[in-house]
Amino acid sequence: MAKTLTGKVAIVTGGARGIGAAVAKRLGADGADVAISYSASADQANAVVQELKAKGVRAVAIKADASDPKQAAKLISDVVAQFGKLDILVNNAGVYAPGAVGDAAADTAALDRQRVVNYDSVVAGIRAAAPVISDGGRIITIGSCLGQDVRFPGIADYAATKFAVAGYSRGAARDLGPRNITVNVVQPGPIDTDMNPADGEHADGQRAALALNRYGKPEDIAAGVAFLAGPEASFITGTTLSIDGGFGA
Repeated sequence: MAKTLTGKVAIVTGGARGIGAAVAKRLGADGADVAISYSASADQANAVVQELKAKGVRAVAIKADASDPKQAAKLISDVVAQFGKLDILVNNAGVYAPGAVGDAAADTAALDRQRVVNYDSVVAGIRAAAPVISDGGRIITIGSCLGQDVRFPGIADYAATKFAVAGYSRGAARDLGPRNITVNVVQPGPIDTDMNPADGEHADGQRAALALNRYGKPEDIAAGVAFLAGPEASFITGTTLSIDGGFGA
């Protein structure tokens, strides 16, 4: 595999497991030094770091609660202080909290935290990264296929956070474009992770909505992120890349 990202420094939020871990490992395999953040999975985060170091790149895990935008911003400054620069920011940290509109029994605290993690922390991260990220840098946020096509009930609040990051990213692309910094969103479909396992309670319904009729793997999303972070994607910005098995077909 070509080391297309050698010399680059990347941050992957929520990089201890699932999609985030796969993204971190792929960027490391492509030659980037990688910092990952985690909120609770210290052992898993350290395991990812050791795997990255085995690839011959620098790596570190930093505890940062994505529900606190101030911590999300501090993560940026800590990485720049430790690695000397920032070239790639991958906003991956996210949570899922269902709740039907008008349901008096809905867990509104969980819905509010979902907004903070999925949207507010992304905004905080991009704002903090903008002044320090290298010219020609890349900002990539992990959205969701539900951020463009809401086919199931009970997910209005979740879908809204993903629509919001897509809109914010388009605006950020305009603001940062003069410095050749690209800002894009990857929108996964159902991916086999701890958060949404392929043998889970609602898996059959999700699978039926896909043209390919099967779940994707975290590595499928990592490949898309690596492309957008690489030199061949320098003219792609302000857009969404759907890696969704045909959910939106």
